[in-house]
Amino acid sequence: MTTSIDPVTLAVIQSGLQQVCNEMDLAFVRSAFSPVISEALDRSDGIYHKDTGELIAQGELGLPIFVGTMQFGTQEVIKRAKDLRPGDMYIVNDPYLGGTHLMDVRFNKPFFYKGELFAWLSNTGHWPDTGGGVPGGFSANATEVEQEGLRLPPVKLFKEGVVDEEIMSIIFSNIRLADQRIGDIKAQAAALTVGERRFTALLDRYGPDTINECTVELRARAERQMRAKIATIPDGDYHGVAYVDSDGVVNEPLKIDMKIRKKDTDLFFDMSDSSPPCLGPMNSVIATTRSAIYLAVKHVFPEVPINAGTYAPLNIEDPKGTFLYAEYPRPVSGCAAEVSQRIAEAVFAALTPALPDVLFAAPAGTSGNFALGGYDPEQDRSYIMYLLSGGGYGGDADADGISNGCSTIGISKTQPVEIVEQRYPILFEEYSIHEGSGGAGRQRGGFGINYEVTLLRGDARASFVMDHGRKGPQGILGGSDGDVNKVRVTRDGQTHIPPHLSKEQDIHITAGDRIRVSTPGGGGYGDPLDRDPELVCHDVSRGYYSVDEAADLYGVVLAAGAVDARATDALRAERRDTAHAAE
Repeated sequence: MTTSIDPVTLAVIQSGLQQVCNEMDLAFVRSAFSPVISEALDRSDGIYHKDTGELIAQGELGLPIFVGTMQFGTQEVIKRAKDLRPGDMYIVNDPYLGGTHLMDVRFNKPFFYKGELFAWLSNTGHWPDTGGGVPGGFSANATEVEQEGLRLPPVKLFKEGVVDEEIMSIIFSNIRLADQRIGDIKAQAAALTVGERRFTALLDRYGPDTINECTVELRARAERQMRAKIATIPDGDYHGVAYVDSDGVVNEPLKIDMKIRKKDTDLFFDMSDSSPPCLGPMNSVIATTRSAIYLAVKHVFPEVPINAGTYAPLNIEDPKGTFLYAEYPRPVSGCAAEVSQRIAEAVFAALTPALPDVLFAAPAGTSGNFALGGYDPEQDRSYIMYLLSGGGYGGDADADGISNGCSTIGISKTQPVEIVEQRYPILFEEYSIHEGSGGAGRQRGGFGINYEVTLLRGDARASFVMDHGRKGPQGILGGSDGDVNKVRVTRDGQTHIPPHLSKEQDIHITAGDRIRVSTPGGGGYGDPLDRDPELVCHDVSRGYYSVDEAADLYGVVLAAGAVDARATDALRAERRDTAHAAE
């Protein structure tokens, strides 16, 4: 298309829209009460089209998984919005209306400029609790969504700038620690108010016609850029598979079967052969399923800017009849934090043969959701602690994977230890690298982490919704899988391992009991026998592997802290001969 906008103005408007969203992000983070928002950054803010709800811009600090879901969620609000006035603000967390799980609460504000509706400002924040069967909302054994918490359709929480106390009282009557949520609600609303002021200033300077013309052009350019990237993939059919450990109720893996067809500049996604809907909370609503594919492709082509045009070439067939298309009343608490990452992993696995020099082995792929709810007798108050955790990234053609990186779906990981210990009656006994957890490869996977916490006082209930406890993140092109996620609960000197390995709820613990988690390492890239022996020696010197592990995994023989080149060559030749004979 042609445009009268000069390139400099277009770049300025693009940066200005981004800055509006970034300032909303920062306002939200700096004023939120809950550490999961203020420290772990589990939130996002964006600007959306007034009629279509399509994404115009999103903050750089926002979670990738919210890119699609916030667009779909805003579209659902637009369908139901009535009698809009300046100062109105909707609240919604219904997973089946463009959402994720119930803890991700969305605010949507119609933005008016000179009396006319011009756009929507929206954000999402993870609330530590929205009611339900267990503190924190991660009910590993839920069999219907009502057990997971309070479900809100789009309702006006603020009417012309004034909070509706009746709606607020309904919310507070159905969640734990209601007095602590007031701070998060005010922060979430304040962020959109900041966005309103900054967006107004941008419009005052450039005018609505220029802004509209720029947003249309930016969308078109993003689509062209994405299509140009897709064109580098050879036409053909590709297939990848990933597995969820279990649904938390039935102890059997759930299969994600990802078929991708590339034709010209479009990608077509078919997941119809995936597992059927499950009893437990690992069902995924369609908004999250779609968003997981969006973020996966964005990981593959990170240079493409984010707006609705970015995802126009991605054609996703609704996987009805599978656990990736959850309908009421299927429980869904694990969909955004866990299932979405397996969906992305299946996309990566499918496209690796087409883009071996671009793609990477699977990352840790779990948010490590750990919720602890209890009463602190010293502080004379109840609490809900929610921890996420990092893990290893997969190796790629050029480098080893990063250790203790953020999850596939976001920029969040464990809040600072000092903050957590200050707010809750726990002590971190250990926070360390999960040595050796990265999959072996020419470029090895990054390492996960170990952490161990002790409950200092009172009683508490622990719940876990994690993944990759049964099988580690996939290695590619001959690389080994990363190590698995491990959970250990020690009570009265006895160690308990969850039957579902990575999922369990309502584990009662008392003062002195300990919880230990080891997160997965990333998958390895390429044949481990092709790894530079000096890099293996360096890893051993840093304590990542023992001398015996170096020989076993990489065929590298070390003596007196150095590589024995002759012995290494002989051992690697023997290993290759054995492998060829087996083939």
